[in-house]
Amino acid sequence: MSLRSFRADPNSLQQMEDGQVVDLIRDAEAEISKLQALQLRAIADLSVRRRRAPSASSEVALALSITEHRASAIVSAANALIARLPRMLHLMDDGRLDLYRAMKVTDATSWLSGDHVRVVDATLEDRVPGRNATQVRRAAAYAAAKVDPEGAALRTERKLVERRFSLHHQDTGVTNVSVNNVPTEKATAAYARIDQAARALKTADEPRTLDQLRADVAIDLLLSGTGGPGARTEVFLHIDLATYLGLGQSPAMLAGRGPIAAAVARHIISGADTTLRRVLTDPRTGQAIELSPNRYPVQQDEFIRVRDQECRQPGCTRPAQNCGIEATRTKGETEGAADQPVTYCARHRKLKGQPGWDFEVTSDGTVNVATPAGHVHSTTPPSVHPVRQRVHRFWKRPGK
Repeated sequence: MSLRSFRADPNSLQQMEDGQVVDLIRDAEAEISKLQALQLRAIADLSVRRRRAPSASSEVALALSITEHRASAIVSAANALIARLPRMLHLMDDGRLDLYRAMKVTDATSWLSGDHVRVVDATLEDRVPGRNATQVRRAAAYAAAKVDPEGAALRTERKLVERRFSLHHQDTGVTNVSVNNVPTEKATAAYARIDQAARALKTADEPRTLDQLRADVAIDLLLSGTGGPGARTEVFLHIDLATYLGLGQSPAMLAGRGPIAAAVARHIISGADTTLRRVLTDPRTGQAIELSPNRYPVQQDEFIRVRDQECRQPGCTRPAQNCGIEATRTKGETEGAADQPVTYCARHRKLKGQPGWDFEVTSDGTVNVATPAGHVHSTTPPSVHPVRQRVHRFWKRPGK
């Protein structure tokens, strides 16, 4: 049965034989790949229209409701497939290569010169169809290293320049910590040190597994440098009084992370060095309106960060502690009216000054961000009450 026939009668799936179901899965994947190729051409065209400015990734991120990191990777892949790897893009047009596998090729060949990448493009044309992502990555890496062995050695040096430490929050109240692109010998030595310390702690009375001990030792080392008690640090955790007292189970909000379970929040604030601050909120909206000065005199910047919780760019979740405060034009006010201070991360503070981008904040604190295409993305101020999340709205300006 063809994909078109199935679209006409979705209930026919139950009447299909196993082989027909598998064919349908494969045909649907091919159609998705073709649409991805079309989308990549549109993304590459937008990038050209924006003169390949980094802000194009921000525009794509808003349009697709994805992170800017992901959008930047897709924009780079689109540009590479159009200009450097036309045979790979043709495979996508034919439904024989999807975006995920195509990006394995763009990543593996990003360092090659134009002449070399054309050789790899031709070499891989008959090798990547029907292979999984790992096989495609290996084939592309091998072809790239073969065509330019000296460049392959230099790539390791470039990767070291891109080393980074990152957080990846999960939905279950836990977080993955990763250190990427570090020297192999140092990473191996670090693992050996952690493993040795974990094995020393694995006594007969120790209930934790070795994996758990390694994780605990690694975090302790990062926090204190000794593998012992953690050093003092600061996070913004918003929890209502009833939940704090154990009378309620509403999720708390951890800035930069999102909702966490009530029990996890109570565990976090039970530390001996925890400092609690009273935040008064508007009962109608849940927005912060006052921060108590019980710890030390409150600075205006501190209240703004507590109020905003995270960068106010739509879709950005960088904690406010890591953001700067930028005066933003107030919507509908007369000329000369005071701008409102709003938190933005370093990336989006720069974006505010890019041509075609317009940022404004309404009297109730809603931030409106207009892209060069005339699309307006709007976020309401975050609520301290766990029951209400920051709302992201989208519309298009008339005439655009």
